[in-house]
Amino acid sequence: NSSGLCPCAVPHPGSILLESLRYHNQHYGLRTIYTSKTFHCKDSGVIMKKLQENSGFREIKTGMFLLFVLWQAAWMLNSTAQGDEVDDRVKAFLDEHRGSWRDLNVPSSDGRLLHDLIVERGFTRGFEIGTSTGHSTIWIAWAMRKTGGKLITVEIDERRQAIARRNIEDLGLDDYVEFLLGDAHVLTPAQTGPFDFVFSDADKDWYIQYFKDIYPKLTANACFTAHNISARRARGWVGEYLEHVEAMPDMATRVDESGGGVAITCKR
Repeated sequence: NSSGLCPCAVPHPGSILLESLRYHNQHYGLRTIYTSKTFHCKDSGVIMKKLQENSGFREIKTGMFLLFVLWQAAWMLNSTAQGDEVDDRVKAFLDEHRGSWRDLNVPSSDGRLLHDLIVERGFTRGFEIGTSTGHSTIWIAWAMRKTGGKLITVEIDERRQAIARRNIEDLGLDDYVEFLLGDAHVLTPAQTGPFDFVFSDADKDWYIQYFKDIYPKLTANACFTAHNISARRARGWVGEYLEHVEAMPDMATRVDESGGGVAITCKR
């Protein structure tokens, strides 16, 4: 997991040989790293290296290796089970609340669009401008969980952010989201990046400025997405935004109008 510790629910097999390893440490210089029945994943390499270097461990090397393999299998099964549980929880939550989102949230079809874009392209560094109560945030965080990434999301309204934060925590996605409370006009240019995925869904007349603020911090494969964009109604701020992003020589823009309208501008 993100802490670098293997799950406590799966005991490390080396704990079975704990006392033996401590004894051999006195004679062969093996650093005693077992202090409990869990261990840092990186320590397995130290163990195996010492097993290879010190002839005094040859009699237990095969057994230790087999125990390690068994532990790895158990850890993977445990992680898969935990992953399935979170996925089931998120799916059930999204299905239950489909069509009931208010407070300027995206429709479900747009949430799915963003999720699929992230997963298909393997994006891992996300930035969202306008959390609201977190519908789009859930879809993006769920995708980031699958790619091993993380999302930074900005919201100016404390009440809305509190609802979004609670939803994310209840769904078990809080490891994949960093919440920022404040004015996006200030917080967006303050970001250092780099970002490979951006979703803009805040004040529409500031869309171009948000794009300008983030553009230098985009990775070579990045996509910048913006909500409530329709190529069929490209007037006013919509037309100005599309004109700006379509003029970018290193990026290509398409508009998906299956939901609320999403402009997807990606590096070529």
